[in-house]
Amino acid sequence: MRLPTYVIGHMNPDMDSISAAIGYTWLLRERDGADVIAARNGVINKQTAWVLDFLGLEVPFLLSDASPRFEVVAHRFDTATPDQPLSEAWAIASRTGGIAPIVDSDEIPFGMLTGNSLFDLINQMTGPNPQKINATVFDMLDLPCEQAADRTIEKFNKNTRIRDLLKKALREESNEFWVVDDQGKYFGVVRQRDLLNPPRIKLILVDHNEAQQSIASLEEAELIEILDHHRLGNPPTNSPIRFTVEPVGSTSTLVTERMLEAALAPPPEIAGLLMAGIISDTLNLMSPTTTNRDRDALNRLARWAFSTHSKFKHETTESFAEKVLSAGTGLGTRPAKEIVTGDIKVYETSNYNFSISQVEVTDSYELNEHLDDLSDALKELRESKGLDFSVIMVTDVVRGSSRLLIDNQPAILDDLPYRRSPDGTFLAEDMVSRKKQLVPAILSLLEG
Repeated sequence: MRLPTYVIGHMNPDMDSISAAIGYTWLLRERDGADVIAARNGVINKQTAWVLDFLGLEVPFLLSDASPRFEVVAHRFDTATPDQPLSEAWAIASRTGGIAPIVDSDEIPFGMLTGNSLFDLINQMTGPNPQKINATVFDMLDLPCEQAADRTIEKFNKNTRIRDLLKKALREESNEFWVVDDQGKYFGVVRQRDLLNPPRIKLILVDHNEAQQSIASLEEAELIEILDHHRLGNPPTNSPIRFTVEPVGSTSTLVTERMLEAALAPPPEIAGLLMAGIISDTLNLMSPTTTNRDRDALNRLARWAFSTHSKFKHETTESFAEKVLSAGTGLGTRPAKEIVTGDIKVYETSNYNFSISQVEVTDSYELNEHLDDLSDALKELRESKGLDFSVIMVTDVVRGSSRLLIDNQPAILDDLPYRRSPDGTFLAEDMVSRKKQLVPAILSLLEG
């Protein structure tokens, strides 16, 4: 089965992750004619939902696990019904290599004609205690299919991971199995040998390169490319791949540069989406991760987006940026658990495993009203993931500063270069970047 290639960002996708996936998918289709699908690894956040709705774009396909399912190896063979003459099933079996699915009028599997089930019927007709001593082949072919159907064939749901039931399937005496949908209706037939080396989905990772931030069962997929702007932590591959990690503020910038190299101009909606990715990841070019390449990309995207006939005809870069940033801010519109898991990155060192979540607000003092709820949610997050400590970075997009709340803080982090508040949080002036400011500060203490 020929499978598509998925372009997908990190788990708990942010604006840039979704923008890069959709934008790069558009480029690969337009430039290469590639069979690619934009995907997401989790629920989109409030900011991304607003941007997609504003631009009239669909939410990418949800793909949370790369492990092959039974549906990718199922053969959609023709079928016969139980009351049809056996000659109908015989004709199908002669073209499928010896099997014929028999389903009822509602497409529910009834039984399967196999070599063994056909032999059993012949034995009944002509064996030691024959039902018809003078039966001929033509007599048997006039019998209804139900008399030759093996009704003991195992059924597997099309959405079940093959690896979860592979041992069970290999222990079965039968070589063929039903594949059914969620309603138990016929989807196809799979043979044992099909399960041993199922086709792998192909993945292009954007906005991340670390396996722990990626789709589950990544090792069971075929990784063909990475396009990112974060630190290295990439998974091993069986063969060389195209690997691009650039020191820019946004993966959407890299996608935009690829479009320029191809001399292609995306439609206003795609250009606007990539603008949102850059605006979100660089806080409208205020973040220290911002480069001149991000500025150039944003200017070019604005030229593509702000056309007379687009949704942006009354917008400027600043007015659009204000809407994008305000759409993603606030602590009171979502449950605390959703906030701490909405934009989260997990990190590993030789001695510590920890997470850093980030949320944007227009006033960092909003944290005071939600401190207890966020503390409880952060503790629950840490315990559920088996981490040593967890951090949430509440970033004030107006003042360009952040407050840090840390659950189960190790003593070594007392030396963080930020002012400690009476409520136990850290106040980090001029800090807005998790990647370029907070993570290096924490790692420098943890790793000595």
